[in-house]
Amino acid sequence: MTTWFAGVAALRAAREPGVLVTITDVRGHAPREAGAKMVVSAATTWASIGGGNLEADAVTRARALLSAGGARPESYPVRLSDKAPGPHGVQCCGGEVTVLLEPLPVVPAVAIFGVGHVGLELARILARHDLDLHLVDSREESLSDAALAPLADAVAGVHVHHIPVIPELVLAELPPGTRVLVLTHDHAEDFAIVDAALRCDHLGAIGLIGSSAKWARFRSRLVESLPAEVVDRVETPIGLAGLSTSKDPAAIAVSAAAALLAAIEREETHAGR
Repeated sequence: MTTWFAGVAALRAAREPGVLVTITDVRGHAPREAGAKMVVSAATTWASIGGGNLEADAVTRARALLSAGGARPESYPVRLSDKAPGPHGVQCCGGEVTVLLEPLPVVPAVAIFGVGHVGLELARILARHDLDLHLVDSREESLSDAALAPLADAVAGVHVHHIPVIPELVLAELPPGTRVLVLTHDHAEDFAIVDAALRCDHLGAIGLIGSSAKWARFRSRLVESLPAEVVDRVETPIGLAGLSTSKDPAAIAVSAAAALLAAIEREETHAGR
């Protein structure tokens, strides 16, 4: 039997939502002890909380929670008695258990194009959060083990993409809703990535580092082939306005990370998570 944490890992890798089911309390006789867990997705289960009506009902409830997009944990009691038959039959162990359903949402995804001075500082901050972090750079040295050593203890799932030529091709591989931050070492590369990102239907917000003069040049070129309302999806400069005027890479990264994390929090709040 696969373990419940294998289920969590599988859902994380596939970027699919699920529900963690836990027996939190047991009174009398029950198929499993308190602390028993299983994971439920729309089509699969991992591990077991004891089988029978108890487990079948938990799976049904978990999938209903998934279908409804529920974001808050739910708890309910189950009597294991022949006098309390369930929708999936009778389980007459004689005890009573409490079941907790905890949604496992798909974590946000962020892609940083350009892991230079600012990009690495930004990655160091974002790596401390529960998200999928994609790092893209055309320079091999920027993604070496030595360069990325500060991310060794990352909470985030870190995905490294070294693409020496045409790094914008990575955009098509990114998960739906990925937020894209463009801060490479080369303005021509920045432009190519922004142009390609605006033509992708599956991406989230697009942020670009740089001055107003840089954006004015980019925008005048972009509107030659894209509608102005599409081009104006680009958020530039990145960061929280007024947080800092410093040009120090760490200060820029703090501002950019603060703006990004605030946007993620607003989206999750709106979605009810």
